[in-house]
Amino acid sequence: MTLCIHQTSSRPAGYRKIIEGWSKAGIKHAELTDAVLDDFLKTGTLADAKKILSDNGMTPVSGAAVLQDLWLPGPARAASLETWKKRCDQFSTLGLPRIYCPSTTNRMMKEDDYKATPAALREAGDIAKAHGLTSMIEFTRTSTHLSTLTTALDMIREAAHPNVRPMLDFYHFWSGMSKFEDLDLLHPGELAHAHFQDTPKMHRELLGQQTRVLPGDGVAPMVAMLKKLADKGYTGSLSVELFLPEFTQSDPYDLGKRVKEKGEAVMKKAKVL
Repeated sequence: MTLCIHQTSSRPAGYRKIIEGWSKAGIKHAELTDAVLDDFLKTGTLADAKKILSDNGMTPVSGAAVLQDLWLPGPARAASLETWKKRCDQFSTLGLPRIYCPSTTNRMMKEDDYKATPAALREAGDIAKAHGLTSMIEFTRTSTHLSTLTTALDMIREAAHPNVRPMLDFYHFWSGMSKFEDLDLLHPGELAHAHFQDTPKMHRELLGQQTRVLPGDGVAPMVAMLKKLADKGYTGSLSVELFLPEFTQSDPYDLGKRVKEKGEAVMKKAKVL
């Protein structure tokens, strides 16, 4: 497996400083995000963004598109699909192989919403396929629609689209309603991507979007989880996505060094590095 960092972890520094700082720290794989790219494109071009990656020996592995109602019918879906097309075009131009959208739905769901979800997945998958991308669903702990690995797998398998695959966020998985045994449900080679951060020791009721820490600094069984993913044939990226100001406000070089030290230590314990 390869260590990676999500641009959200250093978002205030901006696109160029993020890539340059991480590269100097020895990080060679990056996950891009729509917000950071949009800020860069106010004054730069996609060609400029791609050159920054190549000049710094950085391999982009995935891109984030945060959109409402992408995975089910809803009032924001038409606009989200248009933005999804734009993101697919941008990320494919930058050489990314994957794009994902988190499930951010928070309205009350009904059974009919789940019946309509596979068709929505297929439509988004068709757009990704046209751009040579794999589209991925990130289930999130607070979503009222897709908040567990089991539900995400059910919907993806029912959709049965070759360009729609699951991803796993260690934090959303361990701090949410999923169970360790749910990892056994993954088919060999099915998982397309992973976010790699730890869950702090605190009451689960107090956990939120920001309260995630570096690998090995929390209470999640990260080594066991990595070993299970290895058993399932996963050999992709482990992308560290952090939100706490102590990480996002730090210099990208300093953060890169911390992520490399902590992340690789856990990976070596699991024998996946």
